[in-house]
Amino acid sequence: MSPPLVPPIDDLSFAPQAVPTLAEAAQALRPYRAVSSLERIDAHAKPEPLKLDWNESTIAPSALVIERITRFLGNTHHLNWYPDQRSAELVDRLTRYTGRRFDEIVVTNGSDAALDLLCQTYLDPGDEVVVPAPTYTHFLVYAGARGARIKQVYGSDPFELDIETVLAALTRRTKLVYLVSPNNPTGVVWPASVVARIARAAPQAIIVVDEAYYEFCGDSCAPLVDAYSNVVVTRTFSKSFGIAGLRVGYLMGDERVVADLRRIHNPKSVNVLGQIAAAAALDDLEYLYSYVDEVTRAKPILVDFLNAQGLPARTTPANFIMVKVPHTGAFSQLCEDESVYIRDRSMQPQLERYVRISVGTVAQTRDLVTRLGRVIARMPHVAS
Repeated sequence: MSPPLVPPIDDLSFAPQAVPTLAEAAQALRPYRAVSSLERIDAHAKPEPLKLDWNESTIAPSALVIERITRFLGNTHHLNWYPDQRSAELVDRLTRYTGRRFDEIVVTNGSDAALDLLCQTYLDPGDEVVVPAPTYTHFLVYAGARGARIKQVYGSDPFELDIETVLAALTRRTKLVYLVSPNNPTGVVWPASVVARIARAAPQAIIVVDEAYYEFCGDSCAPLVDAYSNVVVTRTFSKSFGIAGLRVGYLMGDERVVADLRRIHNPKSVNVLGQIAAAAALDDLEYLYSYVDEVTRAKPILVDFLNAQGLPARTTPANFIMVKVPHTGAFSQLCEDESVYIRDRSMQPQLERYVRISVGTVAQTRDLVTRLGRVIARMPHVAS
């Protein structure tokens, strides 16, 4: 019999019973509420589940992605080696796709990792971070873990751009400003001219523009990198490219900023299948543009239907809409009864009674409209 890997411990009478003390910055943190429907979805349910809660692509990735992954898995020595630490093939595709140079791009394990990397690199305890809110809340965890002082800035209307409120919140102690464009969940876009004003007003701060939904919107602040060394843009392959499960993102910034980020960045963190899939997705942009066009045509179908039913619906430049309902919990549950999974956003300030619904293809949206019709029929007071 083989010996145990860990020798037995003879005396456990003095084993510690308390857990180690949390780091001071971690004590004040609340975990990111990853409320996903995944564990509740029955893949064999009828009608077919519509997972519309996390703004993922509603269709499979390009066939070229599957083909390249399958070909790679057919080789010998494939998964037992570390991935290319430079993500060279992927970055080469990204230089053509974005117009940025090789030394202005860092590939990360999803754009979440890019946000975390920025916080690790630039934030010290007590540093000030300005965040127009409501917005994507996972970033707050990354900044909070560094012990930063987070100033969430609320304008009078969450669905309107409010540059003056943000400018008024900036101080000489501001070290980072986080802007999501289009914003999740309100859809607000931060034009490059407005971001440039913020970059000039806070030259000591990193201005992070989270462009997770860039492909649906088409507006980008990436050109600002040429003129403003303190502007960094992050993007992801999780939304329009349909490979959220493989976790690939990237950031673009001044080469000096990128060099500093590489001090901390783990170059092994982007797995080999993710690199292959993302490069293949960029080799089939026709597929991307076709899907984006489908989503663009589907949004007014859904918005017009909901408005006609007495549910105020707001379109966005991204792949989701916001809908105001009388009772978000009851509405969400009735949707689940129809195998439709949406996101309740009513817990965020200024978004009381709002739910968020991802938008897919035209055919999927017509199916969704039919199901929502049944939901509303079961909840007649919704349309009152």
